[in-house]
Amino acid sequence: MKKVLMAFAFTSSLASAAQALEPRYDHNLEKAAAEIVAARMGDIRGGFSFGQKPQFVVVQSAPAMTAADMPPPAAAPDDGLVPAVEGPSGSVLN
Repeated sequence: MKKVLMAFAFTSSLASAAQALEPRYDHNLEKAAAEIVAARMGDIRGGFSFGQKPQFVVVQSAPAMTAADMPPPAAAPDDGLVPAVEGPSGSVLN
């Protein structure tokens, strides 16, 4: 009986020690950190007000290149070597 009580006391002390080692979450600390970060961001995160309509930049198309505008292709050296090309992978992961 004494061994059973000692085992129970030992396991309960381990459980209480493990519970004491768990970190506790502080919501006030999280809120304070969020406020500090928001204050430091300031105007970086420029958003739109409720009534403001965003203005978008229109991309202008570039004139098409003709054959005369294109640079000549680089001549390959005649040394018998072939450029390395990476082939398909041997295994496929799903």
